[in-house]
Amino acid sequence: MPQAKLHDGSSIEVEVHGTGPTVLLPVNPRPVEGPKADEMRKWGMDPALGHSLIEGLSDAFQVAAFDYEGHVMATPKADTLTPANIAADLLAVADSVGADRFAYYGYSWLALSGLQLAIRTDRLSALVMGGFPPLGGPYAGMLKVTTATHEMAAAAADSPPSQQASGDQAGDGQTADDFDWSSVEVTVSEPQTRQFVTLYQALRDFDDRAAQHLIGCPRLCFVGSADEISYGERWGDVHVSLAGPIIGRRAELETLGWDVRVLDGLDHTQAMQPAHVLPVLRPWLLSQTGR
Repeated sequence: MPQAKLHDGSSIEVEVHGTGPTVLLPVNPRPVEGPKADEMRKWGMDPALGHSLIEGLSDAFQVAAFDYEGHVMATPKADTLTPANIAADLLAVADSVGADRFAYYGYSWLALSGLQLAIRTDRLSALVMGGFPPLGGPYAGMLKVTTATHEMAAAAADSPPSQQASGDQAGDGQTADDFDWSSVEVTVSEPQTRQFVTLYQALRDFDDRAAQHLIGCPRLCFVGSADEISYGERWGDVHVSLAGPIIGRRAELETLGWDVRVLDGLDHTQAMQPAHVLPVLRPWLLSQTGR
């Protein structure tokens, strides 16, 4: 199995499936099993999300799958998770599978990572951003949220949490809409949270409108129409709009060369599930490769 050496000297495994044009997928290729899988299903999440995406693409593409989010949580890059270093890591993954040209799909912060990659390399054959707007991105809001989360993680370092953010409190029949997020205790570590403060601090002055001319490949963005996230008082009452910038600036995005898809009625979690992603992602990628 190929391994890519990342900017901090750590290594990440890359699973390669199928043949054809290369698509980089920063997803966990291995299905989650057991009680955690049952919990994920309860919250409308596919425990085999990465595996399902691979299965849906590998008949037409060489899919290089790597769990970048899992890696940074297991090996935090507290002071070095910058846009430039993330882009270098993604290029290292492409190098590890011998892909001089490749497409990239990422969701949420891994989508904004794809945008940062696209403005730093001419090796991208296609870019797909899901769940994060390529124009009017909520960088200031995410800096506030991640800073607050980091402060809570630091404060909780010596005291065990009484309630977890993993859905433990969602009893039988309870949904994410019923969950009392104001009572959630942060269970991630100080270095894990600090790395995302590092990321959004580096993006504090990022002008995504001015960056558009640096993208030289075909590009697609999609979002659930209900992808609006309101954080409580402990997070500074921040509202992060991920759907609004895409819906409200759709005409401008299309003028700038973006193909745009809005998934009606779906929130952030729903819009990342393979059942909704593949009908958008697969035909678009096929159209870009002439297959």
